[in-house]
Amino acid sequence: MKNAGLPLRLEGVSKRYGTYTALTPTDLSVAAGEFLTLLGPSGSGKTTLLNLIAGYLEPTSGRIEIGSRDVTGLPARQRNIGMVFQSYALFPHMTVGQNIGYGLAVRGVPKAESARRVAEVLSLMQLEGYANRPIQKMSGGQQQRVALARALIIEPDVLLMDEPLSALDKQLRRAVQLELRRLHQEHGRTTIYVTHDQEEALVLSDRIAVMDRGRIQQLGSVDEIYDRPANAFVAGFIGESNLLPAKVNDMAGGKATAEVEAFRRTMVVQAAAGVEPGQTARLLLRPEHLLFNKTDDGVPAEIVETVYLGELSQYSLALESGHVLTARQITDRSLRKGMKVTLSWDPIHARVVPEN
Repeated sequence: MKNAGLPLRLEGVSKRYGTYTALTPTDLSVAAGEFLTLLGPSGSGKTTLLNLIAGYLEPTSGRIEIGSRDVTGLPARQRNIGMVFQSYALFPHMTVGQNIGYGLAVRGVPKAESARRVAEVLSLMQLEGYANRPIQKMSGGQQQRVALARALIIEPDVLLMDEPLSALDKQLRRAVQLELRRLHQEHGRTTIYVTHDQEEALVLSDRIAVMDRGRIQQLGSVDEIYDRPANAFVAGFIGESNLLPAKVNDMAGGKATAEVEAFRRTMVVQAAAGVEPGQTARLLLRPEHLLFNKTDDGVPAEIVETVYLGELSQYSLALESGHVLTARQITDRSLRKGMKVTLSWDPIHARVVPEN
């Protein structure tokens, strides 16, 4: 592949259907060669945003640029976009090589040049020797790689992928995730990837845009999204979370003094942007950050359920207030249902976030 693609920029791009707003006015910049994932539940606006970039939908407002070119009014075929669909959309009557080379044939690329580029991308996708095989005789994982090869061979300025692994079983999906990550690390191309699978987003992405209700709730690196979520929705959607009601009494130096009813105490903890005194917020504690104490110091709790996960185990813990927390740590066979424990955590891992 000759280049890593071009940067992408959206300014105030929105989409409305009558009185329904599928995407609120959105600004977004993606660097050349960056892998950005649009992550969110069904109806969050992620596929709408992808289709606006592709040119399959016309925006209600705003401007879309690829490189320095305004493509807002251009149809998909004029945007030099590579697209990988959820269904792959391969031609069943064609061979692997014919499917991959279809875009070159449409563009009038000479047969000798097309054959060279098909061979190159087959090698890239580790599909050497499959050019003449009927597409229907390829496995699901192989068909996924053919679909990706077909998108890459035209050397798109931006590669778009719409939940391309959703039809694969869990084990194969994981293998293909790692293959996609390898390809991007080695060859790089500006990529916008849509998924509702948080693990997939964490594995693949340079940055993640978490979407809900037609807007980007937070845009940041994998670490930023997981460790410093902007609000309770992001905290709850990325990874497993304990989110407890908290009343913020004071703010100083990026920290909040908050009353946490579940613990029956007032605490000073890290605070996300947007947290204000007098506000009802949420205290975030990830399950892996909860510690079982060997002393009486900490928050009293009772183990009400244990789930063995191999090296790790997951524990459900009932507090005296009636709230239930989830903890996850290295399996300790001495910890059993009904045991009384006390909980603690490193203050750096406790964070107050806005409710929305």
